[in-house]
Amino acid sequence: MIQRTEAGLVAAEGPVRASATVGADPTLPMATATSTAGRTAWARNLAAPIRGFLHAEIGGSLILVAAIALALLWANLAPHSYEQLWETKATIAVGDHRLSTDLRGWINEGLMTLFFLVVGLEAKRELDVGELRERARLAVPAMAAFGGMAVAAAVYLLINAGGPGASGWGAAVSTDTALALGALSLVTRGRGLRARVFLLSMVVSDDLVALLIIALAYTETVSLTALAIALALFGVLIALRFAGTSWRAPTAILAGFGVWLAMFESGVDPVIAGLAIGLVTSAYPPARDDLERTTELARSFREQPTPELAYSARASMTAAISANERLQYLLHPWTSRVIVPLFALANAGVHLDGDLLSAASTSSITIGLVVAFVVAKPLGVLAATWVATRPAFGGTRPTLTWPALAVTASSAGVGFTVSLLVASLAFDGALLEQAKVGVLLTALLSPLVAWLAVRAMRRLPAEVRARQLEGTAPQIVDLSDEIDPDRDHVRGAPDAPVTLLEYGDLECPYCRDAWPVVHELQEQFGDELRYVFRHLPLSDVHPGAQMAAEATEAAAAQGAFWEMHERLLHDHDALTIADLHRHATELGLDVERFTDDLRRRRHAPRIARDVQSADASGVSGTPTFFINGRRHRGAYDGAALAAALRAAALRPVRS
Repeated sequence: MIQRTEAGLVAAEGPVRASATVGADPTLPMATATSTAGRTAWARNLAAPIRGFLHAEIGGSLILVAAIALALLWANLAPHSYEQLWETKATIAVGDHRLSTDLRGWINEGLMTLFFLVVGLEAKRELDVGELRERARLAVPAMAAFGGMAVAAAVYLLINAGGPGASGWGAAVSTDTALALGALSLVTRGRGLRARVFLLSMVVSDDLVALLIIALAYTETVSLTALAIALALFGVLIALRFAGTSWRAPTAILAGFGVWLAMFESGVDPVIAGLAIGLVTSAYPPARDDLERTTELARSFREQPTPELAYSARASMTAAISANERLQYLLHPWTSRVIVPLFALANAGVHLDGDLLSAASTSSITIGLVVAFVVAKPLGVLAATWVATRPAFGGTRPTLTWPALAVTASSAGVGFTVSLLVASLAFDGALLEQAKVGVLLTALLSPLVAWLAVRAMRRLPAEVRARQLEGTAPQIVDLSDEIDPDRDHVRGAPDAPVTLLEYGDLECPYCRDAWPVVHELQEQFGDELRYVFRHLPLSDVHPGAQMAAEATEAAAAQGAFWEMHERLLHDHDALTIADLHRHATELGLDVERFTDDLRRRRHAPRIARDVQSADASGVSGTPTFFINGRRHRGAYDGAALAAALRAAALRPVRS
């Protein structure tokens, strides 16, 4: 049975992160399958972007914590060598032109550009195909970000008014993406996808404003000529979106590097270039026509392995995936596991002697940063969210419950990456060391506050949790065509609260592997789950899929759809006319009528309607699952689907 209450309310905000291993639930028959069964080739090679992003971000946060610890250890055991290394000058010279800064500067202004590029890419993906494609939903996390930043900056300035620390107010506003997501995952035990998406959407707005603050408040001199060149090259990047594919990628790389170089020479922090480029790099699901063309080219290469066909097949495969997702796939492991930890190693080293600790304990800079992040920012996030969701101001309902928002807001009180960047621009010497202590304390205290918020939330009565959930915004429905009981093939109670719909191909081995999982889920959830199957024969890779689909419809005309469906999935590699006749005979069908239906292709229009609905819903591969109209992304083993089904029972569905 689907449980309508959860141990923690944050866990009810979205499906549990899908396991990457099939058969994670030993009670299901898939438990003995290989690690690749039950997953499409797409899922194996490029999992759902938001889940992949969060998984890498959370894993990277552990490496980041280790890098911070190493920096502190190094700075306290050998402070001279620590500073000597990172202050070493490194110069790139081409003729009379020279780029020169220290190693710390190359990391802060060079490599960190790639980090902000990935942040911009993920924000753009969410805007194009994710939670924020309904633009009204962007307003709430954006307002939450601005409110949190404004209140944090105001509190910091109040504490530092008239003192030497007032110039560092910009260090008190920006949440660290990696540490905040890691803290939220830690306190929610990896659950609450909606909470993490809200936090990610919020910190992207946060980063954008923080970088504008750096450009406007912490840039002493600006070269207007260099800035104009950067804007012109940025325009070239935008125009390249409409250019031919053969030379677009190398030209875009050169233009992107040119934007960074011009920003570097302009005096404005060049990391802004990364975020801007990411925000104009579009994301889109692969089109089925593009995938079919790729298959044709791959077959041509198999028959005639020439360099020309090899290049064409490779180029077609690459073009089928959006540049946004390709760049994330290439860059994100490096930014989360190498670049950001390297940034921490270069910037987090503080020599913690008695004098510094004594000074920090009374320093308005240290106290201001801690209070601004740990107390003021969460309060600002909650207050701004409340204002943004008021009907009187045209607001929409929040995607999270208020208790879950409190946990998310507390997790946002972690400052590190941008805070250290701004602190290094605003301070030096002892003041910079005091600022670093304050920033490091936020990374310790904010997760503790978030953990306490989760503990308090779990003590809420079940009826309070249910009432909170009723006040949240409904999920976005991805399925284009609603379920039609008179046309669709449905198993389970018609009034079941949760619907699991599959687009499948009867010759697809992954659909065959998923079928036992679906069967066990129906037994597990009983009358609270109905299952719907729609056809998506991938004829370019499965030549017998179309005929098999029409065979199930011919059987359906005689009341035996599910019996034929199960037989054909089981024998997915035996789909000749003789095999179909054998199945019809063994099922006791009118074989003459069955054969005539296939010969005249009476049910082909029915299959075509399913294919059209798949195309309209952005489906290009099989199996693809929808739960209450929302596309299920990631693995589809029993544990992952069961968790998603339970979460769906707790979420309001848009009519």
